[in-house]
Amino acid sequence: MSVKIICDSACDMTQAEASEKDVIILPLKTLIDGKEYRDGIDIDGAEFYRLLSTSKNLPTTSQIAPAEFLNVYNRIGKEEQIVVISMSGALSGTAQSAKIAAMEFGGEVYCVDSQNVTAGERILLEYALRLRAQGLNGREIAEELERIKDKICIVARVDTLEYLKKGGRLGTLAAIAGTVLNVKPVIGIADGEVKIFGKARGAKQSNNMLTKIIQEKGGIDFSMPLMLAYSGSDRSLLDDYIECSRHIWEGNTENLPVCIMGSTIGTHAGPGAVAVAFFVNK
Repeated sequence: MSVKIICDSACDMTQAEASEKDVIILPLKTLIDGKEYRDGIDIDGAEFYRLLSTSKNLPTTSQIAPAEFLNVYNRIGKEEQIVVISMSGALSGTAQSAKIAAMEFGGEVYCVDSQNVTAGERILLEYALRLRAQGLNGREIAEELERIKDKICIVARVDTLEYLKKGGRLGTLAAIAGTVLNVKPVIGIADGEVKIFGKARGAKQSNNMLTKIIQEKGGIDFSMPLMLAYSGSDRSLLDDYIECSRHIWEGNTENLPVCIMGSTIGTHAGPGAVAVAFFVNK
């Protein structure tokens, strides 16, 4: 019995990449000035940040409904096993929607809450693809993902906390602190929720803080999937970070996979974010 893998668009894998890797990416929706866009289908990252710069109001996002998952399950059919990887259930009802649809469907559907977003969710998906290629069945893949997902660390520097505050993903006091002090906040995901890991003045200090946190978490397991991500109209800030942290990558990996944060995550991160997601080396 073959295994189909489904993920939501918060993982920031493009539809083209998904087609190449035999993954189904279900889009969350983003509302921009009254018009709804399916993340990664009607709007890509570059177009989203162009619209964000001119939008009258902060965009809003909506979860994937159970019926949308059920439609896909039915299309796949009960002859195949299905593994669903979703963004953090603490940040969206999408994970719950996948489970509700699975109960109604009744086939072999294994739902995994990644407890993560963007590049953090993406590396769990990439690991699932590796396991499928090794011949594991759906249950075995889901069990291994559940076992290892707590080893995922994502850390990011953002230009401002204002988008997270307006999107309801961060407390007001924390957002005010970041704004008043004119610092570059360093954030991450802990227990499925957005947390502030630290604050630094200027790009150089925030880049150094990213590197410091990576070391404090135990370092990067380069035998596992790794992903960098950025938000905004260009990747120059990410390239600056890669250059100043060259000592981390040199001799450990010849390839640094990069994704752009799409409309789902970009709505809450805003432009100017740089993120590193990895499995901790312990």
